[in-house]
Amino acid sequence: MIFDTHTHYDDHKYDDDREAVLASLSSVGIQRVVNVAADMHSVDTTLQLAQTHDFVYAALGVHPDGVGALTEADMDRLKELALKYAYRNAADPKVPGLNKVVAIGEIGLDYYWDESPRDVQKQWLERQLQLAEEVDLPVIIHSRDAAKATYDILKEHRTGEGTGIVHCFSYSREMAREFLNLGYYIALGGVTTFRNGRTAKEVAAYVPSDRLLLETDCPYMAPVPYRGKRNYSGYLTHVVDVIAELRGTTREEIEEMTWENARRLYRLND
Repeated sequence: MIFDTHTHYDDHKYDDDREAVLASLSSVGIQRVVNVAADMHSVDTTLQLAQTHDFVYAALGVHPDGVGALTEADMDRLKELALKYAYRNAADPKVPGLNKVVAIGEIGLDYYWDESPRDVQKQWLERQLQLAEEVDLPVIIHSRDAAKATYDILKEHRTGEGTGIVHCFSYSREMAREFLNLGYYIALGGVTTFRNGRTAKEVAAYVPSDRLLLETDCPYMAPVPYRGKRNYSGYLTHVVDVIAELRGTTREEIEEMTWENARRLYRLND
């Protein structure tokens, strides 16, 4: 069984066949996915997916590219939704989709695209980390070309075992150690299969067995041999095979290990 910890199945690239893609996942070994919001619009579409598919969970937050338009009213709405639909809530037949929000994310810093001013990115990362603390949920961290700035903010505002994920990890093994020391999990995907993915391969071999997660970030970052095409969770088998080889173990062990890690991080008890 494979747990895809980071997807975007509400993306427009699935508009023509979304339901067919989701319906196919169990047949290729994908038993759970977390759909991750990137802006306030996708907060709604992410919740809708989670509420209409038993195996889909939700993360609610705003990507650094979109924080320029954020307001405190948005934070109030995110808090209201996170508290209402958090996984820990008891089932209530009058409220569909309870027990589906498992994280605040994706949030962070992106100094590669710089779509939002860096000081604004930092401001809203800190604010969304505060939100995660208020609703007691782990965070999903996006960090690109911003390792030290991200690390410094997380060290100041959000540390501890199981506090979150650094998703689509793109930094060195040494930087991975620093985030691990803060209590974060490391999520890896298609880049581990790339010929020029040496750093990702080193991290995949290095991360402790109880801190490694699988993700696609689909529809982006498809692994070899599908690089450049639309990604989906079924392609994670290629990532699993590479990681198993790098760690000198079996596909089955990687799947079981990352499944249990995801359940623990997202606090799922079923």
